[in-house]
Amino acid sequence: MTNKDIERVLSEIRELACKTSRDIEEARIRLLGKKGEITALFEEFRTIDKSEKAVFGKPLNELKQAAITRLEELKEAVGGGEAASTGAAADLSMPGDDFPLGSRHPVSIVRQQIVDIFRKFGYDVAEGPEIEDDRHVFEALNFPPNHPARDMQDTFFVSTGHLNPILLRTHTSSVQVRTMESASLPIRVICPGRVFRNEAISARAHCIFHQVEGLYVDENVTFADLKQAILLFAREMFGPDTKIRMRPSYFPFTEPSAEVDVSCNICHGKGCNVCKGTGWLEIMGCGMVDPNVLKASGIDPQKYSGFAFGMGIERIAMLKWRVNDLRHYFENDLRFLKQFESCVEA
Repeated sequence: MTNKDIERVLSEIRELACKTSRDIEEARIRLLGKKGEITALFEEFRTIDKSEKAVFGKPLNELKQAAITRLEELKEAVGGGEAASTGAAADLSMPGDDFPLGSRHPVSIVRQQIVDIFRKFGYDVAEGPEIEDDRHVFEALNFPPNHPARDMQDTFFVSTGHLNPILLRTHTSSVQVRTMESASLPIRVICPGRVFRNEAISARAHCIFHQVEGLYVDENVTFADLKQAILLFAREMFGPDTKIRMRPSYFPFTEPSAEVDVSCNICHGKGCNVCKGTGWLEIMGCGMVDPNVLKASGIDPQKYSGFAFGMGIERIAMLKWRVNDLRHYFENDLRFLKQFESCVEA
């Protein structure tokens, strides 16, 4: 091996000219292939005396890099020329790549359906912060100081070192309080959003879930108005033949209060394993706004009355699509989510 051998191959690389991709591949094989000129020089380099390796090692590596760089330059030049000559780059009729499109999450689909239904009834949408204070989550909603919901077993507290602790909201009723404090009467709003509770995760419960709560405050609002609003919603969501029933219940912020069931849309009231043979499915809680709640937000309970209701979005989605495990909504399993690609307008 001599410097002249390296210079000869280097000169060949500099003068290399190719018109097609095939010419470039042939040049690569001639220079860098298993029997190529540069490969042969490296094989010879292995046999020379150690004292000469320092002389030829660096020039040989530079030669190989020069060959690689030159071949890449030729690929770019020839590739652009071939595309231009065939018109491939400018052929707008060629089909594009088929990228799979995503779809909306089933919880988002149901949330939008609920919002659309109540918007038809004249309700506005109100939203508020997920990190709230004790006043808006509990105190203004008539929760006594020793109420179990204030216990840390149910609530995620962020800070408890002052008179108005900071926490992750346990319901979107806090948005109703903020609305009553700031909006002019009458009030007709729904409050969708994410809420948090310190619960064990299972097929029927999760520490994160979504709610839609509604509020209507005006003069002469009655329980009959509440029942009619819920009946209309149930028939819009589950079908025109849906029936509802109300069972007495208790909530600190409403009086009287009720749990609402709808007739099972699977067995149509005859009884099945989904409704546990009763023919009914629970969907929400509701009631007339407690006068203390109105008073805490600066509304005169002698002049105004109102009703409120709240439902879990995951619960509605489970009933609508017969999903048997709440955890499916949070695991982002594409096999589950792909089943709802056609349900956006459902």
